[in-house]
Amino acid sequence: MYKHKFLCFWFILIALYPASLLAQTFKVSGTVVDGKTKELLMGVPILVKEMDGTGTSTSADGQYSLWLEKGSHTLSISYVGYETKEIKVSVTKNMRQDVVLSQSSISLDEVVISTERPDANVSAPQTGVQKMTVQEVMKLPVLMGERDVLKALQLTPGVKAASEGGAGFFVRGGSSDQNLILLDNVSLYNASHLLGFFSTFNTDIVRDVTLYKGAMPAQYGERLASIVDVQQRSGDVNGYHASGGIGLISSNLTLEGPIQKGKSSFIIGGRRTYADAIARLSGVEEASNAYLYFYDLNAKANFALTDKDQLSFSGYWGKDKMVLKDFADTDWGNLVASLKWNHRMNYKWSSATTLSFNRYAYHANADIGIDVSVTADIKDFGFKQEFIYNRNPNNEWRFGLNSIYHRVAPGDQKAGTARLNLLPRYALENGAYVSNQWKLTDNLEIVYGLRMSAFMAMGKGEYYTLDSEKNVLDTTYYKGGKVVKTYINLEPRFSAAYKLNDLSSIKAAYARTTQNMHLLQHSAMGTPYDRWTMSSNNIKPQIADQYSLGYFRNFDNNTFEFSVEAYYKDMKNQLDFKDNAEFGDTDIVETELLSGKGRAYGIELMLKKRVGRLTGWIGYTLSKSEKKIDGINFDRWYSAHQDRTHDISIVGIYELTPKWTVSAAWVYYTGNALTYPSGKYQIDGKEVMYYAERNGYRAPAYHRLDLGAVHTLKKTKKFTSELAFSLYNAYGRENAYMINFRTNDDDPTKTSAYQYSLFRFIPSISWNFKF
Repeated sequence: MYKHKFLCFWFILIALYPASLLAQTFKVSGTVVDGKTKELLMGVPILVKEMDGTGTSTSADGQYSLWLEKGSHTLSISYVGYETKEIKVSVTKNMRQDVVLSQSSISLDEVVISTERPDANVSAPQTGVQKMTVQEVMKLPVLMGERDVLKALQLTPGVKAASEGGAGFFVRGGSSDQNLILLDNVSLYNASHLLGFFSTFNTDIVRDVTLYKGAMPAQYGERLASIVDVQQRSGDVNGYHASGGIGLISSNLTLEGPIQKGKSSFIIGGRRTYADAIARLSGVEEASNAYLYFYDLNAKANFALTDKDQLSFSGYWGKDKMVLKDFADTDWGNLVASLKWNHRMNYKWSSATTLSFNRYAYHANADIGIDVSVTADIKDFGFKQEFIYNRNPNNEWRFGLNSIYHRVAPGDQKAGTARLNLLPRYALENGAYVSNQWKLTDNLEIVYGLRMSAFMAMGKGEYYTLDSEKNVLDTTYYKGGKVVKTYINLEPRFSAAYKLNDLSSIKAAYARTTQNMHLLQHSAMGTPYDRWTMSSNNIKPQIADQYSLGYFRNFDNNTFEFSVEAYYKDMKNQLDFKDNAEFGDTDIVETELLSGKGRAYGIELMLKKRVGRLTGWIGYTLSKSEKKIDGINFDRWYSAHQDRTHDISIVGIYELTPKWTVSAAWVYYTGNALTYPSGKYQIDGKEVMYYAERNGYRAPAYHRLDLGAVHTLKKTKKFTSELAFSLYNAYGRENAYMINFRTNDDDPTKTSAYQYSLFRFIPSISWNFKF
C-alpha cells in the first residue's frame, strides 16, 4: 500500500514538475534593437539552427525568450530591412542574450505593421489578422498626398471604406462604431480629420499597427467588429534625426533623439494642412471667406530606468477647424495621453501597467438669424494591468484587468436666449481576462481565453422607465456614484491552427464580444457631430458571437500567400432608429431607438505576392449584413446600411529601377443599402415623402483606379530624399457621395433623384525627406 502511495506521489510530482528542468533546459532571453536608432524591434523571428528552424519572435516591446537544452546553439535572426545575423550561445544556465541588428544598405527605411515570420500566414494560430508593411503603404497611391494606414487597410478583404475618400470603415458586416481604434492603448472616438478624408495617424510616427477582425485575443474588448491597435514608435537614443514631407495641401515634420544618450529618447511629430490658405492667396472671393484645415501633434518619450524597467509617456493632440465667415464656426478634436511602465520580474514573468486619458470634443456656432451653438465632449480615464507568464517555449499565459471611467456629455445647446443642457452620463467599464497560447504539437497550436466584462451605468442624473411603446412611465434621479444598472458578460475566445504540412493549414475560431458605447449617426456618412450614448437601464449591451473557418496556403518558398476564410456572426441587441426619429435635442434617446438582432456572414479570399520587384495582392469579399427589429420594416429582415454584396481590390507595386517605384490600386464594391422615398403626399399644403422598406434600395456601384509613383532623389546612410506622385480616380469616375430627392423643376408632380460626387481627377505631389 505504501509502495503504491510512494509511486503515486512521484507520478504526481513528475507531472507537475516544470518540464524545462526535467529536460535540463534553460531560458535564453533578451531584446532585439536597431543598431542605429536603438529602437526595440517587434516581430523579429529568432530561429535555432540546430532545432530545424524552431524558434520564437519578439514581443511588442522587443523582448524574446527561448528554452534551450544545455549545450551550444546557433541563433539565426533574419528581418526585413536588416542584415542577417547568427549568434553562437553556450547554454549552461538561464542567460540573457541581447541582439543588435544593422540596417541593410540596400533596403528602404521602414516601419513594419504587424510583422511576423515569413510563413505566419500558415503557422500563426490567430485568424482574421491583417498584416501589412508601411513600406507598402509608402508606395501606394494616396489622396491629396497623405499616406494613410487606415486607407491601406481598406484595400484588404473584409474591410470596407465607409464613404468616398473617408477614413471610416466597416469590418465583416459591422458598423463603423463597432471598431475600437487604439493609439498607444487609448481609444479614439473619432480617428479622422477633414470630415473623414484623413486619419489621425501620422505615418512617420507609427511603429506598428495590427487589425484583428476575427477571434480577437482576450486582452481586447469593448467593441464587436474589430480592433485596430496602433503603437507610436520610440525615438533614437543615440543620435538626432529629422524627417518630414511637403505636399500640395499639407506638410509634416518629425524630430527625434536622445534625452540622456543611450538611456532615454523622445520623438515629436506635427502636421498641418493649408489648402484653404493657398485658395485665399488665389484671390477667389468665396475662398477668402472660408477656412478648413487640421493640425495634430504626436509625442513620445521613453526611459530605460533599469535593465528590467522601462517607462514611456505618449500623447496626441489634434484639431479640425471649419469656418464660413459671418455664418458658421466649428471645430472638433482629440486629446490623448498615456503613461506605461514595463517591468520584467524574472525570466518567466513580466508586467505592463498603463494609465490613460482621452477627450473628444466638438463645438459649433452658427448665425441663422439668431445665434446657435452646440458643445459636447467625451472623457475617459483608464487603468490597465497585465502580466505575462512564459511557462515554457510552447506555452504563454496572459492575465490582466482594465477599468475605464466614462463621462459622456451629449451637448450644451443654445439658440438665442433659449438654452438646453443635455444631461451627461457616467459609467464604469471593467474587464478581466486570462488567455493561453499553447503549441500542443508541431502541427497544432491553439489560443484560448476568457474575458469578463462588467459595465455599470451610474449617476448622477435622471433615468427613465419606459413602456413597450417607448413612452416614459417614470423618472428616477440617482446621486453621483450611485449604480443604476450593471451588465456582466462572459466572453470566451478560441483560435486553433492545424498545419496540414509545411505549406498549408486549416484554422478555426470562435469569439464572443460585447459593446456598451453606441454611436447615433445623423447621416449614413457620419459627421463629427454624431452622438455617442452608453448602455443604460433601457439600452442593453450589444453582443456578437463570431465563428470562422479558413484554409491558408503558401507557395514558392513563401513568396505567395493564399487564404480563404468564411465567417458567420450572430448579433443581439442591435440598435436602429424608429421611423421619423428625433434625438438631437432630447435626453431620452431611448425613446427614439429600437433594438433587435442582426447577422453577418461572408467569405474572404486573398492572393498576395510578398517579395520581388512586383508585389501586391488581389482581395475579394462576398458578404451579407442584416437586421431584424420589431417595429422596423414590418418586423422583417432588412439589409444594414453597411451591407455590400461584392468587394474587390487589386493592388500592384512594381520596382521599375532602384530609384523608381510605380503602383496602382483598383477597387470595386456594391453600393450601400439606402432608404429611398417610395412616394409622396400633401399635408396642409406641405409635401411629405413616404418611405416604405428600410434600406430597400442600393446606391450605384462604386469603382475607382488610383495610380502612384515614388522617385528616390538621393539615398545615403545620412540623408534620404524622394518625390511621391499620385493620381486619385485616374479615369474620372463620378461615384455617388450623396443622393438627394426633390421636386422636379420641369414637372412639380414628379420627384427626381440628384447624385452628388466629390472627386474626379485628384493629382498630388509631395517631397519627403529624412536625415
